[in-house]
Amino acid sequence: MENRGQKRMEVVEELPADKRACNSQDFRPSTSGSSVQAQANGTSSGHENVDADMDTSSSASPSSRSDEEQDKDSDYGSCDSDEEDPRQRVLQDYQRQRSSGDQGKLKSLLASLTGETNPSGQLSGLTELCEVLSFCTEESLSSVMADMLSPVLVKLSKHENNADIMLLAIRAITYLCDVYPRSVASLVRHDTIPALCQRLLTIEYLDVAEQCLQALEKISRDEPVACLNAGAIMAVLSFIDFFSTSIQRVAISTVVNICRKLPSEHPSPFMDAVPILCNLLQYEDRQLVENVAICLTKIADQVSESPAMLDQLCRHGLINQSTHLLNLNSRTTLSQPVYNGVIGLLRKLSSGSTLAFRTLYELNIGYRLKEIMSTYDISHSVSSTHPINACSNQVHEVLKLVIELLPASPVEDNQLALEKESFLVNQPDLLQKFGTDMLPVMIQVLNSGANVYVSYGCLSAIHKLICLTKSGDLVELLKNANMSSVLAGILSRKDHHVVVVALQVAEVLLEKYRDAFLNSFIKEGVFFAIEALSNSDRGKQNPVSGIIQGSADLSQKPVTKEILKCLCQSFERSLSSASQTCKIENDSVYILATRIKESFFGPEVFNSEKGLTDVLQNLKNLSVALSDLMTVPIDAHVLHDEKFFSIWNQIMERLNGRESVSTFEFTESGVVKSLANYLSNGLYERKLSKGDPECDSLPFVGKRFEVFTRLLWSDGEATSSLLIQKLQNSLSSLENFPIVLSQFLKQKNSFAAIPNGRCTSYPCLKVRFLKAEGETSLRDYSQDFVTVDPLCYLDAVDQYLWPKVKIEPMDSVEAKDQAIECQSSQLQSTSISCQGESSSPMEIDSESSDASQLQGSQVEDRTQLPGLCSGSGQQNASSSETSSGKEDALPSLLFRLEGLELDRSLTVYQAILLHKLKSESETTNGLKMSGPHNITYERAAQLGDFRENLFPLGSMEDDEYRPFLSYLFAHQLALRLKGSSPPAYDILFLLKSLESMNRFLFHLISLERVNAFGEGRLENLDDLRVQVRPVPHSEFVSSKLTEKLEQQLRDSFAVSTCGLPPWFNDLMDSCPFLFSFEVKSKYFRLAAFGSQKVHHHPQHLSSSNVQGEGRPVTGSLPRKKFLVCREKVLESAAKMMELYGNQKVVIEVEYSEEVGTGLGPTLEFYTLVSRAFQNPDLGMWRNDCSSFVGKPGEHSGVLASSSGLFPRPWSGTSTTSDVLQKFVLLGTVVAKALQDGRVLDLPFSKAFYKLILGQELSSFDIHFVDPELCKTMVELQALARRKKVFTEAHGDSRPAKCDLSFHGTKIEDLSLGFALPGYTDYDLAPYSDNDMVNLDNLEEYIKAIVNATVCNGIKKQVEAFQSGFNQVFPIEHLRIFNEEELETMLCGERDLFNMNEVLDHIKFDHGYTSSSPPVENLLEILHEFDREQQRAFLQFVTGSPRLPHGGLASLNPKLTIVRKHGSDSSDTDLPSVMTCANYLKLPAYSSKVISLFNLVLTAHLLRVFFWIKAGLMINLTVLCFCFFSCLCVCRRR
Repeated sequence: MENRGQKRMEVVEELPADKRACNSQDFRPSTSGSSVQAQANGTSSGHENVDADMDTSSSASPSSRSDEEQDKDSDYGSCDSDEEDPRQRVLQDYQRQRSSGDQGKLKSLLASLTGETNPSGQLSGLTELCEVLSFCTEESLSSVMADMLSPVLVKLSKHENNADIMLLAIRAITYLCDVYPRSVASLVRHDTIPALCQRLLTIEYLDVAEQCLQALEKISRDEPVACLNAGAIMAVLSFIDFFSTSIQRVAISTVVNICRKLPSEHPSPFMDAVPILCNLLQYEDRQLVENVAICLTKIADQVSESPAMLDQLCRHGLINQSTHLLNLNSRTTLSQPVYNGVIGLLRKLSSGSTLAFRTLYELNIGYRLKEIMSTYDISHSVSSTHPINACSNQVHEVLKLVIELLPASPVEDNQLALEKESFLVNQPDLLQKFGTDMLPVMIQVLNSGANVYVSYGCLSAIHKLICLTKSGDLVELLKNANMSSVLAGILSRKDHHVVVVALQVAEVLLEKYRDAFLNSFIKEGVFFAIEALSNSDRGKQNPVSGIIQGSADLSQKPVTKEILKCLCQSFERSLSSASQTCKIENDSVYILATRIKESFFGPEVFNSEKGLTDVLQNLKNLSVALSDLMTVPIDAHVLHDEKFFSIWNQIMERLNGRESVSTFEFTESGVVKSLANYLSNGLYERKLSKGDPECDSLPFVGKRFEVFTRLLWSDGEATSSLLIQKLQNSLSSLENFPIVLSQFLKQKNSFAAIPNGRCTSYPCLKVRFLKAEGETSLRDYSQDFVTVDPLCYLDAVDQYLWPKVKIEPMDSVEAKDQAIECQSSQLQSTSISCQGESSSPMEIDSESSDASQLQGSQVEDRTQLPGLCSGSGQQNASSSETSSGKEDALPSLLFRLEGLELDRSLTVYQAILLHKLKSESETTNGLKMSGPHNITYERAAQLGDFRENLFPLGSMEDDEYRPFLSYLFAHQLALRLKGSSPPAYDILFLLKSLESMNRFLFHLISLERVNAFGEGRLENLDDLRVQVRPVPHSEFVSSKLTEKLEQQLRDSFAVSTCGLPPWFNDLMDSCPFLFSFEVKSKYFRLAAFGSQKVHHHPQHLSSSNVQGEGRPVTGSLPRKKFLVCREKVLESAAKMMELYGNQKVVIEVEYSEEVGTGLGPTLEFYTLVSRAFQNPDLGMWRNDCSSFVGKPGEHSGVLASSSGLFPRPWSGTSTTSDVLQKFVLLGTVVAKALQDGRVLDLPFSKAFYKLILGQELSSFDIHFVDPELCKTMVELQALARRKKVFTEAHGDSRPAKCDLSFHGTKIEDLSLGFALPGYTDYDLAPYSDNDMVNLDNLEEYIKAIVNATVCNGIKKQVEAFQSGFNQVFPIEHLRIFNEEELETMLCGERDLFNMNEVLDHIKFDHGYTSSSPPVENLLEILHEFDREQQRAFLQFVTGSPRLPHGGLASLNPKLTIVRKHGSDSSDTDLPSVMTCANYLKLPAYSSKVISLFNLVLTAHLLRVFFWIKAGLMINLTVLCFCFFSCLCVCRRR
């Protein structure tokens, strides 16, 4: 075979390179490798959606446009402005003229080619024809011209004597198909396909064959059947190994196109290709393998009814190759849709082929499926590469395969089922191994909060597996996985189908293994759940339970015509229209539960006393004793402590005893409720407000928590961890918070008449407002249904309806009626104009363009969703709906739905949703939410603040427990949670209490030591030292609730339209610790910035990525460039924030007199600003004069306190406005960095993070600011406490036995003056620095120091920071995080490099691989670097010395290392970077030492450059210091 690649390139070079334009439809084909690559990349696979295909072929990449063009797009939004109309018309005129000219040229060339017989003339004509076709558009051609060109080109493509003529003729055919797709039919009629196939089968010239493949790919798009009949599949596959990867992709794309229209009656044309396709699955090219997998899936679909054909597929090794692709460590990583398709392929094969069924078992498919199932919770991991919404779809496919591998009892005439059962009977070890792999992971998935679909699939598979197993080998697995507890939790769920399968599992277990499970069923509460079901109303069935979406794979074709399947049919092989009804009868649950109860549980179990285990009875008695303790006077501390200590020790003995305490026993005993009631003195079930008599008991409540903390942490954190684990298990078992899926609703333009008449991009609610019966003080509003905006709060509806229904005095009625009439006419006109717009469904990502309509006439658009606001956020959202005064904002009306009052703190949608969910299933689809609804209104009983009152801080002004109790009660649990699930409410409060104790552990234990010293239980001040370890925050995270929130956030429509259940916001507001940091981060971005940024990692908001992957495809914010002066970085930051701080734009930085902008310079700017804020000359922070970064003469240095940055105290008389302005700027910069996803390098102290989160500080928080000062203050506080206790007991007498000395020295002899240590200029009013401290005023001295350090001394600075922060977005949104999480959000990861994962997250290209010697040397150097050197390297490469949350895995663009080609001697070259793309150009250094020297020298020189740009004086000494520093580093290595 002759390679004619060079000849082909000569022909291509004759065409102008810049004229390879593409039309509006698709890219032009080309024989060059790069263009073929682009064409192959543009080929759509069967599992990609239509939008992805359109994005590939519609326009050029964003990276190809200039920055000015991008800014223009961002600023003006649309490209269809009036300014472009004249240019558009000129372009259209030009195109018409061009088309006319092209038609003339084509006619001339056609005549020339028809009559020309000379090869040179034909070659010239074909060359000119290819050039014309590459320029012309569809308007230049017609069907007549295509019919005339087709036979001529086909004839020339068969020219045996001249390969160049064949090449150009086939290229012209390719161009013709591209520019005029309708010409394909004409080409097929003139036998083009056989001619091309003949050229491929008798391959002589490589370039001709490549052009044939491209032509066939074009033709196969429109004529796949003709290609199949002509043998095109074998033609393109026969010699596929001869071609490059890009051409192989084109060949397989042709096969994909053909396989979309395979006939079922004649399988031979495509079955012959199966061996070649199976062999191609071993290739490493991802796109090639994915397309091959699609082909094989289509082939399996066509022959699925023929067991013989399926067996033939298996004999070619399809099973082996497919299972290899499922390996998570495979060299070829498939996209999620194709990966799911491969699992589906195995299911289809095993369904119809005994050979496939047997082969899968022999290949130990259970182990592979177990690996896939164990990644079910991978959506909680930042390093996950799979989309969140695809993870559960993958589990769906796995469960379908598992159920297919576990055949049901065969019917006599079903030979296939009999063969499968016979195989499992003869091979029990294979079934045993399969069950050993799958059982534990499926039970784990059930415990992880899986949705109804997954739960039903897991239970069905477990039921089949237990039925098939003949031996008791799986009993131990089921007992170790605590299957009884899992069943007890499932039986309490509301879904009819899941409960039925759970009952079937329980029945089979009792039938086969009664002795092993009977007692555990009683202990874990399975029996009591079954008894409750048997006593329920017979025939009661939820009308919407078990309804799911028909297609599990949302990434495939649109589901506009998708039907709804019942759960009992969701795992069927096929679903005919005749079998849409539910297979489960209405009374199935009742019948099954009654049968189990009567068959397996004897009469003795029905006795309530005998039915209780000894453990449960004992815990019940202890619960009663704890409740009786509430009758003891609350101020009897000693008696309370003794009795509580005794009761609690008995409880812990039971929990730690030899006989385990089940979740059912723990919750049923009432211990949780009694403990919560005792610790809070009953306050946790009430709304607290200032002035309530119950608030007088708050100091005693604090004392109880102090004692409880001492008991829990007396032996370390083991006891508290055990209690937390018990509570978490109980919460998972009892909670029934619903998930609302709204993917059935279509977005469309609607008009909401209430509250302020506006168009919305989502469906509105149809509501009829009716006056309540007996209401005489209000008038009727309307008897007709009206449309209501579902996102508005009921307060807004109140303010809209109140003027229309209240009865006015006679003198003002006429004026009001006129105003109402005028407003009604305006609404009507708005409705008409709005309804005239397009009502076609809108894309989900387009809600950002309509977000501005949510505020009506407001200037600032509200992308923030009201349903996600809490606290002040809700007040802001609701108050923005109206411009009325404060008096009108008070609630005037009470709304009821079906007799039940609606919660005013919710949106209309959420209020109705909460009402519906009380009687419906745990998963609903929102089909009934649009209405119609009848809501009654009546006058409110009293006017007041209906919102939940915060903790009454004024009732405990000087109490030492105030910070702890303020945190515990400031965000109380919503009482509606108690109404929906009282046991879960008690558990939530106790978990919240434990988390509060854990967070304030140092505070409470220190306070307990101080009180012990004051009461004489401790003698030495050294005994006050506290060394306790808190429980890790991860133990408070509920995996089940986290997964539920993940499922809710996956529903983009529910998120964008606020279709979220109320518990979503209630728990996030009061118990955010229950959720993982990742899901809280998504919630935060959704609540603070709107739905357009919920699924984007912060780094994704970066721009100027040369590959175009640093910017979200849709929904991204506009960008603004800002010119920064390095010499005045803080001044530039102030100007930047003044211009763009309160705007929702992403800021990009460019430096004065420097080239470059984008991600790298912007991150560097935030790093420079961070360093500038740490300048001690600003007077912002507490000075630690002993520690400065930098050498004298280098620069002024930055503060580097070991405890972190904390505001410097300023008294009211000395605070400078300049310092406050700096804190305002700091707050704005921090908020803007969070909004734009930038990383700061600001080492704030833990105490300052607590202030940002709105928490109060106490004397014990000084430990996180100045540990030595805190130690002294605690010791002095203990002395003051001892004096107070002694004085209260003995009066003013002072016997010598009472030691009130400070380490042997009297307080008076310490010569302490009333001055703030380290800040003598601070005024401790009303005392002066001449006043000396003694025992009598010691307590006042301590209060003054604490007040100056963490209270009033920093109050103005903190308020200034908050005011600056609130200019960007409300700071309240941060309160869902703890201090460590907030630091990660703001400053990224603490650990810079995990050397075990570095290779997984670095890309090597252009001459380097992971095994290249320079790369290995670099990685070794990074491993040996200390922290500061690693920070310098990161700043050199990325522009920031810190990595975002997730480390290198979250860096976007990915860190790339390429070879740098420079001078002849690479050792003299320095490395260079492109910070916008995280792109390191590393010369090929000959040794590790040289590489180290150049890296360190480059970092030093870069630092010197920045100092020079910042205006600092640099002398020769500094430069020499940099050079010798590099030598010293290399010598140490």
